[in-house]
Amino acid sequence: MDRRRFLLAAAVAPFALRAGVPLAYVTADTEAHVAVVDTVHGIVLHRIPTRPDPRSVQRVGDVVVVTHTAVGAVSVLDGLSVRHVLDSFEEPRYTAASRDGRYAFVTDSGRIDLAVVDVGRGEVVARLPLRMWPRHLSISPDGRTLWVGLGTASPQIAVVDVEDSTRPRLREYVKPPFAAHDVGFAPSGRIWVTAGEDRRISAHGRILAADAAPQHVTFLAGRAFVTSGDEGTLRVYDEATARLLHTTRIPVGSYNVQFLADRVLTPSLNEGTLCVLDAGGRVLRRTRVAPSCHDAA
Repeated sequence: MDRRRFLLAAAVAPFALRAGVPLAYVTADTEAHVAVVDTVHGIVLHRIPTRPDPRSVQRVGDVVVVTHTAVGAVSVLDGLSVRHVLDSFEEPRYTAASRDGRYAFVTDSGRIDLAVVDVGRGEVVARLPLRMWPRHLSISPDGRTLWVGLGTASPQIAVVDVEDSTRPRLREYVKPPFAAHDVGFAPSGRIWVTAGEDRRISAHGRILAADAAPQHVTFLAGRAFVTSGDEGTLRVYDEATARLLHTTRIPVGSYNVQFLADRVLTPSLNEGTLCVLDAGGRVLRRTRVAPSCHDAA
């Protein structure tokens, strides 16, 4: 950061933290920290040192959960500090939040199971063995059901009952129309599935054309946002009709995608940037964060 941007960050940081400016937590996986980015001004306000290899990041209630895949750890961040570190994982991957924000559902590819973490206590309270290697997951709007992808290109998706968060129960395995990568529940309750190898996605029981796999999906303001990190594109669909509305160029390596308030976030593994887009898919700002950024929340 040059001197001008450093001084601007120093001036903006206290205001942003007090005034509720939307802040993104961005993993800097090659530098063992999580960056806190002011999404309004496009400035890195703070860097939180963590265990090595922070990969995925997800807000759960009032805290933020970070997985460290290479070292088998999960961190719970509270504001600008690390509250808990859990070392009872092998290859933690991604997280979904329980509806009440008390529990984090974390996929562990090394143990081939789904772990339930009480984020307040910093403890694993349950584990559910699964078939193959759990990775991406999404929770239904009513908080009762998880869909869990099993690997980067999976022939099956696990459907898990989490009505009682501390007693997850495998309901069934379903077969997607292609080898699946990411899964996403829209606010409507409809399920979108992206591909691990094909230029296709599934929505509303239909197969839609897509850019290069693997793709990832999130939802905001009645739209579905699907990224292709290999091609550097973000496709915007009308969620109700699955009609393609717009395609935006984003940095190559922008795989993961999440929403924050009325914005869409996508970090880049290749460029180390965070792109902030509006609900129409227009890039509002692009911030250089670190050499490589895997995820944002």
